[in-house]
Amino acid sequence: MLYRYLILFVWFICGAMSAAAQTITVATVERMPFSFQEEGAADGFSIELWDLIAKDLDRPFDVTYYDSFAEMLSAVESGAADAAIANISITAAREQRMDFTHPIFESGLQIMVPKNGSEISPLWKAFASTDLLIAICLAFAMLFGGGMLMWVFERKAQPYFDRPANEAMFPSFWWALNLVVNGGFEERVPRSFFGRIFAVLLVLSSLFIVSVFVARITAAMTVEAINENITSVNDLYGRDVATIEGSTAANFLSNRDIDYVGANDLNELNTRFEALDFDAVVFDAPVLAFYARTTGKEHADLAGPIFLRENYGIAVPSNSPLKEPINQSLLKLRENGEYDRLHAKWFGSLN
Repeated sequence: MLYRYLILFVWFICGAMSAAAQTITVATVERMPFSFQEEGAADGFSIELWDLIAKDLDRPFDVTYYDSFAEMLSAVESGAADAAIANISITAAREQRMDFTHPIFESGLQIMVPKNGSEISPLWKAFASTDLLIAICLAFAMLFGGGMLMWVFERKAQPYFDRPANEAMFPSFWWALNLVVNGGFEERVPRSFFGRIFAVLLVLSSLFIVSVFVARITAAMTVEAINENITSVNDLYGRDVATIEGSTAANFLSNRDIDYVGANDLNELNTRFEALDFDAVVFDAPVLAFYARTTGKEHADLAGPIFLRENYGIAVPSNSPLKEPINQSLLKLRENGEYDRLHAKWFGSLN
């Protein structure tokens, strides 16, 4: 009988040791700088943080990369993964489907806009706009045509216009331009009947011409100013905005009634942003900041402050026995300074 109890005790101890050493399956997605693959190996802030947690728990782990956030979270919800780590925002909706550990990162949303690589002022950009160039060409054509028509009326009535057509082109244009801008030359008042009628019509039409110029320049400069001044969420209305479908940023934009294009993943979002498909991108601030200072430094600028503050956490299945041990490890890492050192490596000092 004693021998049987001894066997049961040894079996129980071995089983407990085996359970303690069971490999933890960790789900994640490609989200630089939190999680990515470098030469086939998992890397990033979240991955290094998990490595520290696993060492504290003395548990081996395997990392599996999923194609999307939805698939990653579904793996946790179904129990196919023991945990998920990346830039996972803790939200009320997600908390209903799974559990979260203590926060591992304080974040929020931010706006990213195309970098203005040109130092040209809005005034010069306004003059370079297609609409204004067309208006200028039409104005020159009207002045030239008006001047030559006046030459037809006045060439026999006064010496200024008494010259061959090829010699009268510029003087006639100059006369029409001065008439529109300055009201004409007193010593060159039209003398023919049709010349006087035409001169009156040309002066009246000049009011319209000047108004068109002013309106075109003002409109073009206003549009340029708007395009270059996306600094807050309120500036996103009526613009081409993008984010990742199903993200907290997409939720935020929907709640604010801001139309947006939903990309499938970060690579698609960045590729289309670089192609200037969007006026702005709204997404997690640290992800955008990392992109803007690394691979996207020639394409992107961050606009405005961080908004909709949120925390990232490690997702685990509901009632998971891992939750409390992970929380204890996270507290240890903050107390012994390991978390601060890791944060400084990827994002700079917390202070």
